Amino acid sequence: MNIVQTIANELNVKSYQVEKTIELIDSGNTIPFIARYRKEVTGGLSDETLRSLDERLKYLRNLEERKGEVKTSIENQGKLTDEIIKNLEIAQTLAEVEDIYRPYKQKKKTRATVAKANGLEPLAQIIKEQKETKPIEEIAKKYLNENVQTVEDAVQGAKDIIAEEISDDPEFRKQIKKMYYREGFIVTKSLKEENPIYNMYNDFKEKISTIPSHRILAINRGEKEEFLKVSIDKPVEKILEFIEKNVIKNLKVKQNYVKEKLNNKITSSNAEIMNFQKKEKTTQSNNYEKILKETVEDSFKRLIEPSVDREIRADLTEKADKQAIEVFGKNAKQLLLGAPIKGLTVLGFDPAYRTGCKLAVIDETGKVLDTGVIYPTEPQNDIEGSEKELIKLIVKDNIQMIAIGNGTASRESENFVANTLKKVKETLHKDVYYTIVSEAGASVYSASKLASEEYPDLNVSLRGAISIARRLQDPLAEFVKIDPKAIGIGQYQHDVDQKKLSESLEGVVEDAVNTVGVDVNTATPSLLSYVSGINKTIAKNIVKYRDENGTIKERKELLKVPKLGKVAYEQCAGFIRIPNGKNPLENTGVHPESYEVAEELLKSIGFTKEDLLDKEKLSKIKAKLNEINIKELSNKLNVGEITFQDIIKELSKPGRDPREDMPKPILRNDVLKFEDLREGMILTGTVRNITDFGAFVDVGVKHDGLVHISEISDKYVKRPSDVVSIGDIVKVKVIGIDNERQKVKLSMRGL
Repeated sequence: MNIVQTIANELNVKSYQVEKTIELIDSGNTIPFIARYRKEVTGGLSDETLRSLDERLKYLRNLEERKGEVKTSIENQGKLTDEIIKNLEIAQTLAEVEDIYRPYKQKKKTRATVAKANGLEPLAQIIKEQKETKPIEEIAKKYLNENVQTVEDAVQGAKDIIAEEISDDPEFRKQIKKMYYREGFIVTKSLKEENPIYNMYNDFKEKISTIPSHRILAINRGEKEEFLKVSIDKPVEKILEFIEKNVIKNLKVKQNYVKEKLNNKITSSNAEIMNFQKKEKTTQSNNYEKILKETVEDSFKRLIEPSVDREIRADLTEKADKQAIEVFGKNAKQLLLGAPIKGLTVLGFDPAYRTGCKLAVIDETGKVLDTGVIYPTEPQNDIEGSEKELIKLIVKDNIQMIAIGNGTASRESENFVANTLKKVKETLHKDVYYTIVSEAGASVYSASKLASEEYPDLNVSLRGAISIARRLQDPLAEFVKIDPKAIGIGQYQHDVDQKKLSESLEGVVEDAVNTVGVDVNTATPSLLSYVSGINKTIAKNIVKYRDENGTIKERKELLKVPKLGKVAYEQCAGFIRIPNGKNPLENTGVHPESYEVAEELLKSIGFTKEDLLDKEKLSKIKAKLNEINIKELSNKLNVGEITFQDIIKELSKPGRDPREDMPKPILRNDVLKFEDLREGMILTGTVRNITDFGAFVDVGVKHDGLVHISEISDKYVKRPSDVVSIGDIVKVKVIGIDNERQKVKLSMRGL
C-alpha cells in the first residue's frame, strides 16, 4: 500500500503535503508547531487536517506492520500463495487482514479441530469435491476408529470441518458483510416496563446503512443498562443461497445449464437438467447436496452469524464513537476558546441546597480576596441573611460581575442574585451583572491533587466557587486543570472508547492552548504542560525556575530550565508570551527563527521593534503593513509568503488575544422564569452544547432548550456544528413548551 497516496486521497490534499508532513512528524515535531511554523513545508495544512493525517498515518503503519506479521506466519506454515499475498496487499483495514488470516490462525479446541485430530479431514475433502459415486455411508466406514464409532459420527465430523472452513473463508465473510450493510436492520425491543428514556426503542427497527451514530450510542447504552434487547435482522435466505451456490457443485451445474439455455432462448425441462447432471457424473443418491446444505446452514447459524453480528455491531459502534469524539472535540475547543472577561473583580457563586451556596471573590489577576457560604435556598431559605452577606461582599471588594454555576439549585440561586442586584441598583446606584457559567468538572477539580496544591488552606467546597469565577475570567486557563472528559459537552462521552476520547481531547486542548499562546510568567503548570514541546515535568521545572529566579525576561532564558533543551525550545518558543520582557517580539507569535525577518520588515517601513510598545506608532505600523507588497518583499527578505503573512499579522496586533473575537457571555441583571415562556417568544441565548441531533441553548430558564437539527436553519443542515458553535449568542423562537418536564423546544429558522 502506498501510505502517502492513500492519505492524500482520503484527506483530499496533495501527495507532497502528506510526504513533507510525515517527514516533520518523524523528526519529532509537534502538530501545533507544524501547523503554525511549518506552513510553507505543508502547504498550509490546518491543525485539524494535520491531526487527521497523524491519526491515519499511525493506523496505516500499524496495518502494514500487521500485514507483515500475517504474511510471515502463513509463510512459516508453508501455506503462503500469490493470491494471499495479493489479498493482503489490497486489504484496506485491519478487519480485512484478520479475515485473511482467520483460516491459518492457531485455533483453540473446536469441533473441527477435534474432527481433524480424529482423522476425518480426508472424508471432508471427499464431500467437498463431490466426485465420488459410492454412497457416502460406505465411504465413511473407512474412517471409523475408537474415537469415531459410527458412520453418523464420521459424517458429522467431516461436516464440522467443512463448516469451519466455510466460516473462515475471507471472501464469504466479505460478501456476507456487504449483504448485512445492504439489507440488514438493527432491531431493538424493550426488556422492562416503560422507560421514558428508551420509549422510542421499543419495537424499533432501522437500516444498518442509515442509522445515525447518536442512535447507535443510545441503543448501546440501553442494552448495557439492560433496558433493551438488540439484534440484527439480516437476509438469511439470500446469505445461505450465496454460500450454497459457491459450495455445492450440483447447484452450480443447474444454474450454469439454465443460464446457458436462457442465453440461447431455449426452455429446459427438469428431465433435461437431470440428464445434464448425469453427464457431469453427479448423483443425488450420494446425498452431497443434502449434506452440504445442512453444513452451510450450520456454518452460518453456529459460526458465521454470531461472529459477523458482533463485527457489524463493533463497526457501527466504532463509527459512532468516532463521530461522537469529533463532536466532543469540536465542542471542547470552542468552550476552551471562549472569550475571557478581563479586568474585573468576579464573585464565583456555586449553588447548592442543604450545604449552602459557596462564594469566592477573585480580583482581576485571579487572586482570592474573600470566601463565604450563604443559605438562600431550601431547606434554610435565609434570604435576608444571605442578601446582607452578598451586598457586604459587593461593597467591600467592589464586585463587578457574578458568575453562577449552572448545576443543582442554579435557577433558585439566579432568582436570589437577580433580586439582590435590583436592591444594589436601587440603594447603592451600582450596576452589577451576573451570568451563568458551566460548572461541569468543578467538583472533580475541587477534590483533585492540583486544587489541594493551589489552595491547601481552603475547604474543598470553596475551591469549586473559585473555579467557577476563574472560568469567566479565563476559560482556557481554568478548563485545562480538569480532565477534558469531565467538561460535560457532547454526546455519550462516557459510553465511547475512553482511550481514543482521551487522545483526541489531549490534542484539542493542545491546539487551543497553542492557538492563544501562554504568558510564561503567570501560567500554571497545567497550562504550560499543553504548550508544544513542554511536558508535565518541564512545566513544573519552568514554574520552579520562575519561583527561584524571578520573572523570565526573554524566551532564550528557558534554555536554562532543567530538561528544556534545544529541541523543546524550538517547539515551544513561538507559543510562549513575555508581555513586559526585553524583546517586544516576544509578546507576539513570531518565532525566534524569524526575529531577523521581522526586524528587517519593520526597518523597511521606517520603524523598530521597540516602536511596537508605543500605541501611537503601533497604529502607524498597522497602516504601513497594510500597504506592503507581500510577494515582492517576501522574496527580498528570502522568506515564504505564508510565513511572511503570519509575521505581518503578529506585528499588527502584538499581545492581542485571539479569543477577543469570540462571542462574549450574555450578562443579565434580571431573571426569566419558565412560567414566563410563551410560544412564539423571541429570546437571546447561549449555545451550551452541540450534538448530532441539535443544539442546546441556555435562554435563562432552568433547563437548556433544544434546537433540533431541523430547526437550526432554513437551509439543509448536515451537522449542527456546521452552523453553530459552543458559546455562540443566538436568537431563538419558542416553538414548544413541556410544563410537566420543564423543557422547551426552540427554533432558529426565519431568524
